[in-house]
Amino acid sequence: MKRVIQQSTLEFKQRGGVRPGAGRKRVAPRPLVPHRLRPKLSGRHPLHVTLRVVDGVQSLRSRGVHAVLRVCLRDGAERFGLRVVHYGAASNHVHLVCEAESEIALARGMKGLAVRLAHAVNRFLGRSGALFADRYHARELRAPRDVRHVLAYVFGNARRHGAMVSELLDPCTSAAWFDGWKEIRGGETWLARARTWLLTTGWRRRGLLSIRDLPRGTPTAGTG
Repeated sequence: MKRVIQQSTLEFKQRGGVRPGAGRKRVAPRPLVPHRLRPKLSGRHPLHVTLRVVDGVQSLRSRGVHAVLRVCLRDGAERFGLRVVHYGAASNHVHLVCEAESEIALARGMKGLAVRLAHAVNRFLGRSGALFADRYHARELRAPRDVRHVLAYVFGNARRHGAMVSELLDPCTSAAWFDGWKEIRGGETWLARARTWLLTTGWRRRGLLSIRDLPRGTPTAGTG
């Protein structure tokens, strides 16, 4: 009887593919801003921009660093078609309410501002290297309610993170120069003046901001 010889098959372990845990692991503690083409901007809508610093840098709310931050924002508030109208500093990031004539103006203005901040803060702290952990995140604000919400968020963000703020208005924001409070009258701004309808008039249709709109969380040392 003729013996039939069957050829055995070798199985190789495959890498990648659709399986749990596959793919490159994320090393950053939070998702990074995707490196995709920025959307076109009409110039008619304000923007909410966030810049985050690398770990290990002294808090942006500390007296000396915040003084440097304010000077940089003042000197770079209106350049290349970008206008920085309001700001709020937390310990490791800063929120900006801006206007930009185009996506090119936003990119050029933010690049110039980031370079200005990096040089000044590094010089003050006696450090070198990158200051910002990621590229800036920008979101266009298209409705009055959205603008009003972002203004309250920027002015109260540090409290929301548990920062210890004893003053009525957070001194590490532009809240004291804001002219849209119900209870108090803001001072003369040292940042750029708003020009878009949404940031000058439109958001007020949803009602002026009240100090009671700001969060009143329990302070936690070392955060914010």
